[in-house]
Amino acid sequence: MATDKTARTDRLIADAVRSRLGREAGYREQALKIYPWICGRCSREFTQQNLRELTVHHRNHNHDDNPSDGSNWELLCLYCHDNEHARQLDAEAARLAGINSLGSQARAPATAQPFANLKDLLKRN
Repeated sequence: MATDKTARTDRLIADAVRSRLGREAGYREQALKIYPWICGRCSREFTQQNLRELTVHHRNHNHDDNPSDGSNWELLCLYCHDNEHARQLDAEAARLAGINSLGSQARAPATAQPFANLKDLLKRN
């Protein structure tokens, strides 16, 4: 019984991987035709010999959003692509930890109103 479940799980995973590779092949080929073979971050140029190191990055991080005009894609080298995803993970972890983009802990907004009765104080003089 466990073997049947394992085999079914293996088939599902293999099908999902095949499906993903098929989608990637389609949009990768399109992106390589649309854009010059240059990393969008570090400007490294690529040739046929090292083209495998150039990846397609989805700007909105949705790998199923593949408009034919390429508006959701940018070509990034392996290093810049990894860096982009690491930055996204770091930003999400910081958000969950309550740290803002400047690196400090998020604080509750100030509620004091130091000038609330300024008008009254000015009238006295």
